[in-house]
Amino acid sequence: MLETDTENGVPVLRFSGRLDAAAAAATWQAAHRAAHGRFVVDARRVEAMDSAGAALLAGLGEGAEWREPEAEAPRLVLRRFRTGLERVTPPAPRKPLPWLAQIGAPFVARAGGLRERMRFLGETVLAGSTTALRPWRLRWREVVRHLDEAGTRAFPLCILLGVLIGVILAFQSSIPMRQFGAEIFIPQLVGISLARELGPLLASIVLAGRTASAYAAELGTMKVNEEVDAIRTMGLDPVVWLVLPRVVAAAMVMPVLALVMTVTGIVGMGIVMATLGYPPVAVAIQLKQWLSLGDVVGGLSKAAVFGLAIGYIGCRSGLSAGRGPRAVGDAATMAVVGGIVSLVVLDGVFAVLFFRLGW
Repeated sequence: MLETDTENGVPVLRFSGRLDAAAAAATWQAAHRAAHGRFVVDARRVEAMDSAGAALLAGLGEGAEWREPEAEAPRLVLRRFRTGLERVTPPAPRKPLPWLAQIGAPFVARAGGLRERMRFLGETVLAGSTTALRPWRLRWREVVRHLDEAGTRAFPLCILLGVLIGVILAFQSSIPMRQFGAEIFIPQLVGISLARELGPLLASIVLAGRTASAYAAELGTMKVNEEVDAIRTMGLDPVVWLVLPRVVAAAMVMPVLALVMTVTGIVGMGIVMATLGYPPVAVAIQLKQWLSLGDVVGGLSKAAVFGLAIGYIGCRSGLSAGRGPRAVGDAATMAVVGGIVSLVVLDGVFAVLFFRLGW
C-alpha cells in the first residue's frame, strides 16, 4: 500500500503492508510519478517484501532519503537487492581498434574459424579411429535410422533426377552426333559421364540438400536447447554419440545413391535411344564395350568420400550453431553451401588424381 504526504515541504512516499509483485505492479506508476527531486521513501511499516517490491523501492532514485523496514525479513531483502545493484558495474566501452588492426581483424576471425574446423576434424578422426577398434561403442541403431532417412527415402528423388538427366544428356548429345552420323556412340558418352562424374556428383548434391541440412538443423536444435551440453555433463562424447552415426550413414549410403542415379540415367538414355530408332541390344553392346568396371568403381569411391565430407560438414555446422532464434536456419544454410562447395573442390581433386593415375 502506498500513501503520499509531505514533511517540512518534502514529499514522503509511505509504503506499508505486504509489498509483493501484485502490490508493486499496482503502485509502480504512482510511486514513480511522485519520485521527483528531493523526497523520502518511508518503508518502515512494510511487513513482507519480495524481489518485485525491492526492485520498486530501489528504482525510485538515488537522491531519496531512505527509511528501511523495521521488520527484519523485508529489510534484509531490500539490503541484499541494493547491494547487488551496487556491485554491478557497467562494462567499459571498447576502445576502437587502430586502422591497421581493423584491416587484420577479419583475417584473424577467419583464422579462428579455420582453427575451430581443424579441431573438430581432429576430434572426429580420433573418435572414428577409437570406435573402429571398439565397434560396439557405435550406436548402430542410429546408423540404421539415418540410413533409412538419408538413403531409402531419397530413392524416389534420385530415380526421378537420374531418368531426367539421362534423357537430357541423350537429347543434347544427339544434336551434334547426328551431324557426323555418330548417334550410336551416345550410350558410351552418357554411360561413362554418369558412372565417372555426373552420377556421384548429382547424388551428392541431393544428399547435401536433404541430409546435410537435416543434420545441421537437428544438431543445431539440440545445441540451442542445451542438449549437447547435457550430453557432455553426463560424461559422454557428443562426437561419438551424435556425429559418428550420421557420418558413417552418409558414407555408406552415398555409393548406393550414386549407383541408383547412374542406372536410372542409363535407363533414361535408353528411352531416348529407342525413340531415335536404336534397339536396347545396340545400347547394351555399346555400354558393355566401352563402360568398364573401373569407371563404376572409381565413381563409387568418389561417392563414398563425398558422403564423408557431407556428413562431416552437416554435423559441424549443427554443433557450431549459435544460441539465437536464427541459429538453426543459419546452420542449415551453412551446411548446404559448405557441402556443395566441398563437393566441387573434392571433385576437382579427384579429376586431377585420376588423370595422373591414367584412370
